[in-house]
Amino acid sequence: MKFGVLQFFSWPGRRNSLEVVYQRALDRIEVMDRTGYDAVWLAEHHFTDYSVCPSVHMMGMHIASRTKNLRIGTAVSLAALYHPLRLAEEVALLDVLSGGRVNWGAGRGFDPSEFKAFGIPPEESADRFREAVDIVVESWRSERLNWQGKYWSFEDVEVLPKPKQSPHPPVWVAASSLPAIDWAAERGYTIMMDPHSTHNDIANKHDHYRQALTGHGHDGAGREIPMARFIAVAESEAQAEEIARSGASWTVGAYFNPSKSAGFPKKTDTMLIEPGADPVQRYLDGVVIYGTPERVVDQLQALSEEMSLNYLLCAPLSHGSFELFTERVLPKFL
Repeated sequence: MKFGVLQFFSWPGRRNSLEVVYQRALDRIEVMDRTGYDAVWLAEHHFTDYSVCPSVHMMGMHIASRTKNLRIGTAVSLAALYHPLRLAEEVALLDVLSGGRVNWGAGRGFDPSEFKAFGIPPEESADRFREAVDIVVESWRSERLNWQGKYWSFEDVEVLPKPKQSPHPPVWVAASSLPAIDWAAERGYTIMMDPHSTHNDIANKHDHYRQALTGHGHDGAGREIPMARFIAVAESEAQAEEIARSGASWTVGAYFNPSKSAGFPKKTDTMLIEPGADPVQRYLDGVVIYGTPERVVDQLQALSEEMSLNYLLCAPLSHGSFELFTERVLPKFL
């Protein structure tokens, strides 16, 4: 099993300065560089204190200068919001200057406020995302890009630089809904799976993807499918549950609230919450991995079978959780 960290830059209550938020995250990333993690995956968000990182590519450059071993992933570049050629250039530049350490993850996004501010009609977002991903990959593979699509047209454009990795960095697409999974499988893209679906939902979607992938004639062997999970680790079960509950409450309040999903039901569908159910309890019952280090090891071993977990993209819900996971859980799998 490989391990990465889904790195948010959360600013709860705006209690500290953003400089402190960034420095703590960078200190953690330097620890990751020397302790056996595969990659840090940077989460792009706009106009929210849930995570203040509007440019994962710029942040990735800063991380590249402070690390030697860690791969630098995007989870995700919100491709629908970019001019695709600018996106291709930025990711390729990061790959060159990091010595070929980029894992490129692309996603559609879901927040209506982001689409509104960037002038993207939400109903166009899926098609724009898909076309942008295809353009980026084609621009890396081709000496000169020629493209005629629904939203973009290019003639004889030499996109420079080309990535250091040949033919390009490994590509993942975020896929939470079945239509997104089906599109990725049809195109042969590897998926990465969200931190908000339950373990059981992830397992079912993973099986669906594998079947769709082979159905379209693509080989599924050897693919690493990062599965993002919130992690809470403490010396006692009670302390871990308190961390998990606090983190789930923050997530529900800052990320999954009616204003974020109004007129754009993708994320609320992903949560699959029964009417009248407690969304925070849903996280504790089947989304967050939490407990003592020994209990977390047991859970991961079980989930490796139950949901074919071979790449854990962990999102620690506290700094203490990260420390205990790094010191007492990670070594059990390396």
